[in-house]
Amino acid sequence: MKNTFIRNTILLSILAFLALVVPSVLIKLGAINAYTAQIFTLAGINAIMALSVNIICGITGQLSLGQAGFMAIGCYSTIILTQTVHLPLFASIVLAGIITAFFGFLIGFPTLKLDGDYLAIVTLGFGEIIRVVLVNMKAITGGPNGKQFNTLLGFNPTLAFFVITASLLLIVVLVQNFVRSTYGRAILAVRDDEIAANSSGIAVFRYKMIGFVIASFVAGIGGGLYVSLIGFVKPEQASFNNSINYLIYVVLGGMGSTTGSILAAYVLTFLQEFLRFLKNFRLLIYPLILIAVMLFRPQGLLGYKEISFVKLYEKIRQKISSKKQEENA
Repeated sequence: MKNTFIRNTILLSILAFLALVVPSVLIKLGAINAYTAQIFTLAGINAIMALSVNIICGITGQLSLGQAGFMAIGCYSTIILTQTVHLPLFASIVLAGIITAFFGFLIGFPTLKLDGDYLAIVTLGFGEIIRVVLVNMKAITGGPNGKQFNTLLGFNPTLAFFVITASLLLIVVLVQNFVRSTYGRAILAVRDDEIAANSSGIAVFRYKMIGFVIASFVAGIGGGLYVSLIGFVKPEQASFNNSINYLIYVVLGGMGSTTGSILAAYVLTFLQEFLRFLKNFRLLIYPLILIAVMLFRPQGLLGYKEISFVKLYEKIRQKISSKKQEENA
């Protein structure tokens, strides 16, 4: 058992290393141009935001429509901590995630007592409140004109890809380990059946709050990385449309599926860029994709399933082993 765990850890570490280093080298050498590199990097940020939505909607089982508001808090917090408080960028992004998690706690405390459509409407309202507050706090946020942020990530495609992809991989590892923990299993029990979970002694509200706060933290990290890449943010970042875009990734990939949400985020980000020649008509693609998914596969591409590289490796190893046995026979 221990040897299997070590082998699987080494296998996943090698895959993560290759996913980081190979594209970074290709970007550095110019084999991947700066435009394509930026799409990859932006897709990584979208995947982080998809993970944030998946934690609250897919894993915790609560419908939230305000994740873009938390992302905006992460954006502005990173700018203020870096340019005003003069903290290093890495520390600013982590602190921005903690600040966003605190706001998630403040918002979640009254709202998570609601459920279903009521919760969705209230979180939508809080998202709009965040946007309006950012518009009117002109001295701090720059008002509707937004705020600029000069950072090294915006001018170095290789570094930007490496940092954001590494952050995505780290968040995936942390989320997957959290889901497998005692707290994660309690949250999944609440998602599947609140009444049964409550009767089993699980504090339903407490675990809903834990999921909501973690989702807010991840959204704050995504916001910090986004503004570090783009170098500019406006209050419109907290808009309802952005929250819906992030929800689309999760619905398409499969509610509760981490790898499904990431896959959908990358596919839709690249699809949007690939269809730019259609101009505004490309905005029709999202609704058409969603309609097709809802009609033919309502559970999403992967449903609750995950893409397991370990299982894939085991299948390949078994096939090779069986072929060798046949040859020897």
